[in-house]
Parts: sequence; structure tokens; C-alpha cells
Amino acid sequence: SPCSSVRESDDEVSFSESVNPSTSDPFIPDSILKKEKPRRTRKVHFENVTVYYFKRQQGFTSVPSEGGSTLGMSDRHSWIRQYSLDEFALEQERIHKEMLREHLKEEKLNSFKLRLTKNGTVESEEANMLTVDDISDDEIDVDNTEVDEYFFLPMLTTKKRCTLLRSSGVRIDMKEKYELQAIRMSRQHCGCDCILFCYPETCACSAAGIPCQVTHTSLCDCTKEGCSNSAGRVDFNHDQAQNHFLDTIMKLELEKSREQQQPTPTNGFHSETSDLGPPNLFTQSQHTLEYSLSDTVPQTTSMHLHAAEEMEEPLDDDEEKD
Repeated sequence: SPCSSVRESDDEVSFSESVNPSTSDPFIPDSILKKEKPRRTRKVHFENVTVYYFKRQQGFTSVPSEGGSTLGMSDRHSWIRQYSLDEFALEQERIHKEMLREHLKEEKLNSFKLRLTKNGTVESEEANMLTVDDISDDEIDVDNTEVDEYFFLPMLTTKKRCTLLRSSGVRIDMKEKYELQAIRMSRQHCGCDCILFCYPETCACSAAGIPCQVTHTSLCDCTKEGCSNSAGRVDFNHDQAQNHFLDTIMKLELEKSREQQQPTPTNGFHSETSDLGPPNLFTQSQHTLEYSLSDTVPQTTSMHLHAAEEMEEPLDDDEEKD
């Protein structure tokens, strides 16, 4: 019938459109790539800072480049103080400015001494009598100096370390000075004094329980046949080390050239990192939370941040299932 023929022709048209879609609206199949589930995040917010103060003690745990009187701290804190983040940032700035003021005073004192002694060429009693206390605060401009860019860890001389310990009421053990000097001297001497032959009872390396180190230019001078070190003998082979170095360089260059020759993907798939730039592994907060005490404070410190809820952190898959 005419009605059925019209219906059949409509079905044929719709079928032909589904089989042969028009070029203006191409068919895009679903991606076979596995879609990652959106990861939930939890937030951590740092609420306040707790600072623990410790009394100074003689350290006995480090070897300074000269002298003794190493710095340490007691096993337990003497008192505690809590700050909000804003209060702690202001306290940090105040302490840094105080340290900067002392540093600039020392620089000015040294410039005065060089001027009086004509760069150290002549003696001057006035220069020898000058101290940091002779430099007034009015001569130092700290307010126009960027504290964060000028912050530093000052090197403390032996005299300065002694002053810090004595101001904290510490009675300095002078034995440490001679022990540290012996350690520094022992570090300057490496290897044994044996010539061609090593005997366990006279070899310094054997007595220390370490193998002889032979480099043909320094350290031990024993031969392979004449060394009786019970800990063994290590012979440095310069040619073998050079070959290993060249082999490593060649491997690195080969890897680099392969990476450069890899074609860029042309299937329309773009990685998220290429569009967004390199991932930001960690976003630093506006204020770097670090705490340093000026030399006049006889305690050292330790601090803890108390979390409440605001830094983004991805949850693991196991946590999502829970």
C-alpha cells in the first residue's frame, strides 16, 4: 500500500544514514584507553606552631675544623611556647633581623680595622681595642635590607662557641679539645707506612681492621705479593676506572639520542602533563617555617606543626575502597 511504502522508504533512509554517516558529522568511537577514576582529595590545614626550647650543653658529637667546645643541647626541653602561623612568621622575621644586624656589625668592624691597619700592613692599637659593641645600631640599616634574601647560617669560631656555652652556665671540658685535635691529625694521615711488605703486627691498616689502599701515587706502598694485611688489599686500577667512566658516558649519550629520535604521538591523544606543563610536586607556603635563635639566646629549639585540614593530598586506592 502507499502508506507502507512510505514507511519502508523512511526506514531505508534512516538505516543508510546510520551505515553511511555524512562527512559533516563523523562517527567518533569510544576510546579504548582505561579512564582513571577521579581521585578524591583530603585537605590539611596547619593551625599553629609549637616551639620546644632546649638548654645548651657541650656536644662531644662533632669535629669542627679548629678548636673544641662543640655545641649540643640537653636531652629534654626546658620550656614550650605556641604560636599561630602569623605570630610565628613575625617572630622569625624579628630573629632574622637581629642576626642580620649582628652580622652587618661584624662586617663594619672588620672594615674599620682594615682601614686603621691599612689592609693589615701596619699595627694599630686602636684597631685591636675595637669590638662589635663599639658599632652603634644607628650605623646599621637593617630595615632596607631584604631579610629572606640575606639569611645565612653563620660560622661560629671557637671563641664564640665558648662564649655561648659559658653564657648558658656550662662548664667546658677541656679534654674534648685535645681529642678533637687528635682526630683531625688522624684524618690527615691515610694509609700505612709499610714499604713493599706489610706485616700484621706493624701495619697500621691491619691494626685498624681495614684493607690496604694502593693507588701507585699515594696511600699504601705495599706490593700484591708482599702484603700480609689480614683485612686484604685493594689495588686501584686507573685504566679500569677510565674504561668504566667512558662506558657509562656512552650509555648515557645513547639513551639521550634515542629519546630525541622518538616520534611525537599523532593519534590525537595528548598527555595531561604536556598541556599543563611540568607537574608542581609541592607548593610551598607563603612563609617558610624555619626557626633560628640569635647568639644571645642560650637555648636551642625544635618545632611541630599542628594540622587541622587544608593542604591537598590524594587518597590511595585502598582508602577509596574503604
